[in-house]
Amino acid sequence: MRFTTKEDIRAPADFVFGQLSDFGAFEQAARQRGAEVLRLDRLERPTVGQLWEARIVLRNRQRRLLIEMTDYSPPELLHFSATSDGIAARFSVELIALAQDLTRLALDLDIKPRTVAARLAIQSARLAKGTLKRRFKRRARNYAFELEDRFAAAARDARGQ
Repeated sequence: MRFTTKEDIRAPADFVFGQLSDFGAFEQAARQRGAEVLRLDRLERPTVGQLWEARIVLRNRQRRLLIEMTDYSPPELLHFSATSDGIAARFSVELIALAQDLTRLALDLDIKPRTVAARLAIQSARLAKGTLKRRFKRRARNYAFELEDRFAAAARDARGQ
């Protein structure tokens, strides 16, 4: 099952990529939503090979996710792979600078079952694919708005207002 979306953000690509590379902030946000997140690597800077283990409750069951960054190409590309309970996923983030202060964010999430049980779960999720697609797009849009707000605040702070 695949989900894709594109959002235009009124902020420079370098700023957007910097925000997307703030993995500590993403870890904290996941913890605030009830996930347990553990960084498994000892890498000091964002780079290929970063590894996280996350435990989340999904459908009233605790799930373990293993997430690895597979590509890191500033300021335009981030790729991640994740595995959990018979499911493999790839998540891509691509940034395209459309203008000095305008960046297109393209997200691609591809989820594939690796077991019969996972295949059944994915098949049942396909019945709600329209709802899941809308939720995916809405979250991307809300994140784009949040990034625009952060950039506007940073610009105001830089001007001393």
